[in-house]
Amino acid sequence: MRAKMMTPSQLQARGIKALVRELGVTGMVRFLQQFETGAGDYTRERHKWLKGMSVEKIVAEIKKLKHPSRKR
Repeated sequence: MRAKMMTPSQLQARGIKALVRELGVTGMVRFLQQFETGAGDYTRERHKWLKGMSVEKIVAEIKKLKHPSRKR
């Protein structure tokens, strides 16, 4: 069936099947997540999360997450 003749839901279903066939389920999900726009105000939320934290403290926290078995 040609894309011009499909309804939007048929086109979406065929597209999902093609992505799963070519990328697998995990790859399809990862691909589709790239186009999620999200919601909220990331900048405002980030300021709340990082309030009072220095760059050094943030870097130390990231290193702890990357290497949890290492003592700091």
